[in-house]
Amino acid sequence: MCTYIQGQNRTQTTLFATCLDDAISPKNEVRLIDVFVHSLDIEKMGFRVDHGENGRPAYHPKDLLKLYIYGYLNRIRSSRQLEKETKRNIEVMWLLNSLSPDHNTISNFRRDNGKAIKKVFRETVRVAQYFNLIGGTLIAGDSTKLRAQNSKKNNFNQKKIDRHLEYIDKKLEEYQKDLAENDGDKTETENEIKKQNHHKAHYQRLQNELEETGEAQISTSDPESRQMIIRNNITEVAYNVQTTVDADYNIPIDYKTTNNNDSKAMGSMLRRAKSILRRNDFTALYDKGYHTGTEFHIADQLGIKVMVAVPAIPRSSEAPNPAYNVEHFIYNEQENTFTCLQGEVLRTNGTWHTAKSGNRFQQFKTAACKNCSVRGLCTKSVKNGKVVQRGQHARIIQANKQRVEQNKTTYRRRQAIVEHPYGTIKRQWGFNYILTKKSIARAEADVGFIMTAYNLRRIITIIGIKPLIAMFRAFALLFLPQKRHISAFFGFIFNLRAHIKSFVIFSPYPEKTVLLLKI
Repeated sequence: MCTYIQGQNRTQTTLFATCLDDAISPKNEVRLIDVFVHSLDIEKMGFRVDHGENGRPAYHPKDLLKLYIYGYLNRIRSSRQLEKETKRNIEVMWLLNSLSPDHNTISNFRRDNGKAIKKVFRETVRVAQYFNLIGGTLIAGDSTKLRAQNSKKNNFNQKKIDRHLEYIDKKLEEYQKDLAENDGDKTETENEIKKQNHHKAHYQRLQNELEETGEAQISTSDPESRQMIIRNNITEVAYNVQTTVDADYNIPIDYKTTNNNDSKAMGSMLRRAKSILRRNDFTALYDKGYHTGTEFHIADQLGIKVMVAVPAIPRSSEAPNPAYNVEHFIYNEQENTFTCLQGEVLRTNGTWHTAKSGNRFQQFKTAACKNCSVRGLCTKSVKNGKVVQRGQHARIIQANKQRVEQNKTTYRRRQAIVEHPYGTIKRQWGFNYILTKKSIARAEADVGFIMTAYNLRRIITIIGIKPLIAMFRAFALLFLPQKRHISAFFGFIFNLRAHIKSFVIFSPYPEKTVLLLKI
């Protein structure tokens, strides 16, 4: 006969009761969440702490922040699900001291604190810097699309609205014709006409809104979400999340939720990276979606070296024989001329033209094209011959091309660096959509918690729970009695490292970190 391990009788009482703290292991990550949130100056970050004395007391923002960080670390984002966890999850009970806020309170906290949540993310970056996990010499930028709470049916552009209005007008014509030809009961037809007129008024309102706002499209469920290409010809109504990731340990140092494509994103993300890293002697890697002249100009003004993949020449710009493409012409910077493969010199009259995009360019041509023996291989133009355009940012675009060609091994690291967080967040955690809706600010709050959770998980994986808790306890010992918060602690350590480098040991390894904390 088999014997099995037997559980305790549910109705049996115990002589020595255990407290809630005894049920939580010293290595449990909820202890880290607790000390991390306790170290933050949440009032300075922008969380509301001055609630009125009338009515029911409010929950402290730190308790709700702890709950959300725990939830996102454990793939729980729903406010209703988090409310359930407060009543059945012993780790959450310990973390919140057995508090159980309702789902509306939980949801409103995320909705109202998008900017403050981003500052919490910034503190995770500071923690990574403290443990020397951010090198700051090589970064990579990219974006990922997170599906919005808005179906394609509830997303409209002018072409789609016109199609609907055309269909409604045809149906109204049919119903009007049916009314004129039939003498019987017309109630059903009249109801259909009323229904179609109601739909027509709805689409006309959307059309007026498009005209007033100047937007190319409009979403009715989540107004600031936009239909975007996810890959190839597949589209979704989504938000586009820009991220900047450090190469050393694949830790994001910045993020930004947008509803635009990548073409105008690089400059602003580089400006923010310079502010975060407090230096500009780093190299930034981007894919060809960021290859825009104005963005190269911003990078040049910031003094930051970028390597952006060079897109292929559009077919419309190719010569009949690719060997005669403009890229094979030689540009003379001193003379401001081009020399073609036949040795002819193309010159400009100095006039600057403006493209639809706003970019300025000069045109180069030569009269020798008219009698050139290889004209049919070089250009499709019958009248004017070959015309070469050189944009105002051509010099820095060419410099980028040379950097990519000379540093191919470094550039190949781009995808491995920047896609690492996306793989974890979207594939492993299932966070491939935005949970909130109604505005980009609310979407930013959701993304903020996702990125905060990712950074904490990454730091825990590399450093370990114990050294992290020891660091925060050292902070509590030195700074909390003076009512100074974790940012002041980091500033103190960084200044100490700058002036007495031999005294402070910075390392990602736990055993060396303990030496630092004993100092």
